[in-house]
Amino acid sequence: MNSLPRPPHEGPRPRGTLVELPIESALLKGNALGDAHHRTLPVYLPPGYDDEPKRRYAVAHYLTGFLGTGRSKLNWKAWTEDLPTRLDRLIGDGVMGPMIVAFPDCFTLLGGSQYIDSSVCGPYARHLVEELVPAVDRAFRTAAERDHRAVLGKSSGGFGAMVHAMLHPDTWGAAAVHSGDSYFEFCFLTDLPRTVNEINKAGSLRAFLERVMNKPKHSSAETHALMHVAMAACFDPQPGLPEGCSLPVDLHTGRLIEERWARWLAWDPVRMIPDHVDALRSLRLLFIDCGFRDQYHLHYGARQMRDALLAADVGHEYQEFPDNHSSIDYRLDESLPRIHRAIAPR
Repeated sequence: MNSLPRPPHEGPRPRGTLVELPIESALLKGNALGDAHHRTLPVYLPPGYDDEPKRRYAVAHYLTGFLGTGRSKLNWKAWTEDLPTRLDRLIGDGVMGPMIVAFPDCFTLLGGSQYIDSSVCGPYARHLVEELVPAVDRAFRTAAERDHRAVLGKSSGGFGAMVHAMLHPDTWGAAAVHSGDSYFEFCFLTDLPRTVNEINKAGSLRAFLERVMNKPKHSSAETHALMHVAMAACFDPQPGLPEGCSLPVDLHTGRLIEERWARWLAWDPVRMIPDHVDALRSLRLLFIDCGFRDQYHLHYGARQMRDALLAADVGHEYQEFPDNHSSIDYRLDESLPRIHRAIAPR
């Protein structure tokens, strides 16, 4: 039997090191969802980190999508690479220079935090900026300035990267947005009828949440409905309600509740860009990409972000590629070297 083709390489590459940094968050302590405030922050140290004790490194914080945590990017995958292995390859092959990469855990009981502050989910923007970033700078030899620090992510993580670039320019000097949530009329509103159906099958929002939290296995429809509930808790928290939020539609008639929906739209990156032009112009890199077959229609939002950036004369790089929303970590081969070039200490 002829041997199958394998990717070319020249012997084993130097490997980076993964370090787990214990985090005790004062900001997340006592959060309304009861999520843990003791967490672990995995951090990738590049090959050669221990060999040059005076060298300082740029840092990137990778934000995962909904239902993910930073640790999920470390998992072995068939026929592809986990993120540390990808970094080893890119660095070992000289495609990019050495860089520290942190993998925050901003998971919540509802499946995610969108990396923003919410009175229901918790202050996850502040947790990231005020606790995790300084923790990495204290523990490792970072070039601890915003010009040497980047935020990137995919899906909800891409949304988080874009929003952080706009709202926290003192922290981030570069951002990469892979298939980030945007143009909410397409990516969220079009799927809300299915969420309403799932909640009505359970009888109420409370009953739906109790059913989902107590099931050992969830259907795709339930997971997507839970995502909408999480978005409501992030974008329109209502701590006075027993569930902490409500959907922006009437559960009986499906009528859009304009007041509630407006609170979601206020977080849409497409709408936010014109109000944060100076912050975006200050970035050393803004990279945005999306597959033009994205099943959540995010390529339309990406195109609108591009148009808004062009209209505001904000420098950026924009790419579309022939794929959908799933299994697109290979796109990090495009963003990570660009990030390193933009933020590496000279």
